[in-house]
Amino acid sequence: MSDDWKPNIFEYVDYREYLRDYYDAGKANVSQFSYRYLARLAGFSSPNFFKLVMDGDRNLSNDSINKFAKALKLDREEKRFFADLVAFDQAETVEERNEAFERVAASRRFRRARRLDSSMFEYLSRWYHPAIRELAALDDFRRDPEWIARKLSPEVSVEQIEASLDLLFDMGLLVEEEDGSISRGEPSLTTGHEVRSLAIGNYHRQMLERAANSIVNVPRELRDISALTVCIDSEKVPEVKERIHAFRESLLDFCDRDANPEAVFQINFQLFPLTEVPGEENPDE
Repeated sequence: MSDDWKPNIFEYVDYREYLRDYYDAGKANVSQFSYRYLARLAGFSSPNFFKLVMDGDRNLSNDSINKFAKALKLDREEKRFFADLVAFDQAETVEERNEAFERVAASRRFRRARRLDSSMFEYLSRWYHPAIRELAALDDFRRDPEWIARKLSPEVSVEQIEASLDLLFDMGLLVEEEDGSISRGEPSLTTGHEVRSLAIGNYHRQMLERAANSIVNVPRELRDISALTVCIDSEKVPEVKERIHAFRESLLDFCDRDANPEAVFQINFQLFPLTEVPGEENPDE
């Protein structure tokens, strides 16, 4: 029997979602398909192990990955990609999660199937991509990597800037107008939750590092590093977040109406607890 019914694994970033779709497709196309059938193909004694993994109640070991690949009839490239998806899902640290997704994004078949996920991860994981996009607001902006390199701080290589420009134009975040000028594009960009949350985390960590470095490297008149330490009812946190959001939107509107921008600045907002919050689980436990 043909396996044309199998879902394309390169369209996934969540291996458990892939397993669920694989099982549903198998049930619809193969008469003897069941959890017991898959367990027999994989060599598992428990007929329920596939479902436990699929539902997130169990993780996969390296040995289990090989057995699953056999049961799922994955070819060599698909098996390697499946292993990377498992590593991405089961990573214990941010560094391991980033490394796993970089392997996922390196797959040519994944980039073809999920181009936006790969591009968005790259865009938000390198602080200079958003900075170069904002530089396009300058009247004298040029698509010249050496000119851009002289503008950025800290230093970014010409090769990195060339790759950044390719990415920004490919994503529609920079647009060449009919007169040859460059402007900032505003496409609607959406991507999977798993990739988006990882990429946004990378973005914030890099910008917080830039903020810390600015205390030493940027003159006081060109920066504002300030903070508040307050004690409030935890039920008021949503309102505090809403006020921050409203102020952020107001400030963005004010900056966007600047007719003569001269430089790119980063503005950060942070809200996080410094003490235990009643009713919330301790993340270290």
